[in-house]
Amino acid sequence: MDWQGWLALSLTLGALLTLSLTRIGPHLVMMGVLTVLSVTGVLNPAEALGGFANSGLITVAAMFVVAAGIHASGGIDLLVHKALGTPGNPRSALLRIFGPVVPLSAFLNNTPVVATMIPAIHAWSRKINIAPSKLMIPLSYTAILGGTLTLIGTSTNLVINGQYQQLTGEAGFSLFSITAVGLPVAIIGLLFIWVFFPRWLPDRMHNKAFANLREFTLEVCVSANGPLVGKSIQDAGLRHLQRVYLVEIERNNTVVTAVPSEEILQGGDRLVFAGDTEAISDLLRINGLEPSTESGHSEALDTNRAERRLVEAVVSPHCAAIGQAIRDARFRDQYGAVVLAVARNGERVKGNLGTIELEAGDTLLLEARPAFVSRQRYNKDFLLVNDLDTEPPRHEKALLSWAILVGVVILATFGVIDMLNAALIGAGLMLVTSCCSVSQAEKSLDLTVLITIGASFALGVALDKTGVATFLAQNIIYLSGGTPWLMLVLAYLTVSVLTEFITNNAAAILMLPIVLEMTEKAGLNNEPFVFAIMMAASASFATPLGYQTNLMVYGPGGYNFRDFLKVGVPMNLLVGISTLTVLLIGWPLVK
Repeated sequence: MDWQGWLALSLTLGALLTLSLTRIGPHLVMMGVLTVLSVTGVLNPAEALGGFANSGLITVAAMFVVAAGIHASGGIDLLVHKALGTPGNPRSALLRIFGPVVPLSAFLNNTPVVATMIPAIHAWSRKINIAPSKLMIPLSYTAILGGTLTLIGTSTNLVINGQYQQLTGEAGFSLFSITAVGLPVAIIGLLFIWVFFPRWLPDRMHNKAFANLREFTLEVCVSANGPLVGKSIQDAGLRHLQRVYLVEIERNNTVVTAVPSEEILQGGDRLVFAGDTEAISDLLRINGLEPSTESGHSEALDTNRAERRLVEAVVSPHCAAIGQAIRDARFRDQYGAVVLAVARNGERVKGNLGTIELEAGDTLLLEARPAFVSRQRYNKDFLLVNDLDTEPPRHEKALLSWAILVGVVILATFGVIDMLNAALIGAGLMLVTSCCSVSQAEKSLDLTVLITIGASFALGVALDKTGVATFLAQNIIYLSGGTPWLMLVLAYLTVSVLTEFITNNAAAILMLPIVLEMTEKAGLNNEPFVFAIMMAASASFATPLGYQTNLMVYGPGGYNFRDFLKVGVPMNLLVGISTLTVLLIGWPLVK
């Protein structure tokens, strides 16, 4: 290889290490790689930016809008309410979940599907008296398996198809090309979930981290004629207390939430604090504060108020507050919300609330102003915000939205038009028919995902152009001894491991040019190898951080990391063995 090849290889390894060991967003890492490749002349501008014009990327964006139309019209709710019913045991409940989630995930991005299902299944689990911890991981895994059934079931499949067309000049795959692999694997996976998960998953029905607000909130009152009357929160010394955090002020039957430092105290104000409830004695030492109730524990949050909203939010891997103490993250200023409590590994984190450093997957109980949910609904700082009902669904459009989706599928399936144009038409119809608003469509476009995909193409092209793909392919052929089935296994394992550390889209895009070069050098049929990449990139079950839907159910299910390892490692092995078996039986590896 020449210097361009070594640069491309170094950038690949650097990107992998950066994504694995730091919190820098994948879109920033891949854009940095693209910049270096363009500035050094390894790629010309057309090659560097070609990923952003790739049909796979545009199809992904259009399908985000189609999914937004189904979501905003209440189409998912319509199916959920008709499908769930009243099962009598966990295995019957799992069958009810499989019914709507598998077909939904096959044709829609599974993130909005899972986001919609989580609050529904939470409420449903209370109704049927089955712990959410028995249902949430199966919900995520079912969505992952459902996404492997079609080309549009996951953005990874669409992106691989677009890159495959770009690198080979061939027509690519049809909507149901992957189904011959995905369907038997999904059936095996769902059967495994149905048989073993009811026994393996914990029963945490009575271990809800935020069940009792009084355990971590307390209340005091401002003396009517005391020295604090007329002072601001800052001047009264109530802003930077060590063990507790001011949440709200109840005043004359109204509530001041996310209290600003400049708020002026009045006599009779009831102040609600969160944190270490043993600090009540410290608060009462402040001249001008007096007990609000005998116990000192807050009853104010038990009362519904129009000015206040209690929400649970799961911290995303992309959240700007990760690694910061809650006090330093400035939640009040940045989000218009106050953290009441933090749950981690299924249990509330006790102690000094302000000093807790946030981690990806933490579940936060927030008190927020009513506008918080509408602002944060699509914000990438939080993967899930419960109680997302600020913008009521357009239920009268539900059947129409389903008709549009079915039309998109039919057009693409029978080759009337290609997948890109079918998706664009579907997205346009969702807007024209008001199944979703323009703002909802804009918010549905996950820009970090789209930028990551578009920028990752540049590195894939560089690996192919500079000879790195050839170099790596030759080494894989050497390691496998030229044995086709062993090459297939190595390709699958490589993508599967990469997916646990970097995004599934980036892992697939990096591996595809290497695999295509390898199959060409060895004279092999590339189709089963491409399908292996698609399946391996999606089959990420072993950790809550491996796949976005896993992280979404992590907090609401009350899980800890070991719960995912216990059921996820066997799932990874089962899906891997099943996929490779189906490919080896169903496809000739040699041309």
